[in-house]
Amino acid sequence: MTLRRRGEKATISIQEHMAIDVCPGPIRPIKQISDYFPRFPRGLPAAAPRAAAPPAAPAAGRRSPADGARDDEEDVDQLFGAYGAGPGPGPARPPAKPPEEEPDADGYDSDDCTALGTLDFSLLYDQENNALHCTIGKAKGLKPMDHNGLADPYVKLHLLPGASKANKLRTKTLRNTLNPTWNETLTYYGITDEDMIRKTLRISVCDEDKFRHNEFIGETRVPLKKLKPNHTKAFSICLEKQLPVDKTEDKSLEERGRILISLKYSSQKQGLLVGIVRCAHLAAMDANGYSDPYVKTYLKPDVDKKSKHKTAVKKKTLNPEFNEEFCYEIKHGDLAKKTLEVTVWDYDIGKSNDFIGGVVLGINAKGERLKHWFDCLKNKDKRIERWHTLTNELPGAVLSD
Repeated sequence: MTLRRRGEKATISIQEHMAIDVCPGPIRPIKQISDYFPRFPRGLPAAAPRAAAPPAAPAAGRRSPADGARDDEEDVDQLFGAYGAGPGPGPARPPAKPPEEEPDADGYDSDDCTALGTLDFSLLYDQENNALHCTIGKAKGLKPMDHNGLADPYVKLHLLPGASKANKLRTKTLRNTLNPTWNETLTYYGITDEDMIRKTLRISVCDEDKFRHNEFIGETRVPLKKLKPNHTKAFSICLEKQLPVDKTEDKSLEERGRILISLKYSSQKQGLLVGIVRCAHLAAMDANGYSDPYVKTYLKPDVDKKSKHKTAVKKKTLNPEFNEEFCYEIKHGDLAKKTLEVTVWDYDIGKSNDFIGGVVLGINAKGERLKHWFDCLKNKDKRIERWHTLTNELPGAVLSD
């Protein structure tokens, strides 16, 4: 070491300039900026603390450059890296937890089940009266559909398969709200036990628009087999996006409404009494949204063309009540060879009448139609009423009035 006189400027050798400490011992290198921002190979966890594994003891008399870096300026290491505490007496600092994601209130296209809103409703199957009561309660948090951030919601119902305008029911529309309360009961009449096994109720919430097509908000579907007869079941569900409709469904059997028919073989009159009681949810055939329905019956094969009977016309209604009865004089033993054809028509003035729908009962029928016919043959002098579904096509029938 060079001695200097008082007042003389200190001179620094090149060795002293290149080293931080020239005290006896190994020369420590100057810290690089990269020491404060360490790099790690790919595949290592980002939050693995440096102090996880204790470093190997250095050989006597030798110290690695990394050891010197860890011994110096630990405060700076903690400030920049926050990657773990140095080898001090205290425990290693745990890695900082990433901030939790907040729910996106406007994320209507997300998979969050509340994105479209929730709907409260209840269902009751009245087995004795063949009625399905759907009480629409309220909805919450519906998706805004209008420019004012609100919606004009209503609820509509369909029965699947066979959805059509004939089996559509809907509530009233409530204006400018995302939390509507309807408390409205919609009823399907003519629901049979067979329907309860194979049908699904589709409940859709839509936004009414006066100047454009109504917009779909969300829907849910309830298989009717989940319901117990004469027991009310409440639901509180999250609306879903529109589900695909089964395109393999036979469109030739589109539902056109329901009809309540009574059958009785009278031993006294020696004939079959056919009662046309009422219809429900008929398809609208006129521009006013209604029909002018009447019913025709045939007992086939009809060689003499004399088996035709026709009810009176009921004006401007989709749920007519007829309460008319016709008698076919026939031996009881011959009924097994016969088929009863029932068709519903819309009466028009000045043009041909429109076919609404029909049903065929007989030994070649299936399901409820066959069971109704069999029960009539088995139980003489007993009046048996059953609801039947009207379809837009009858196999082998000549649909002309």
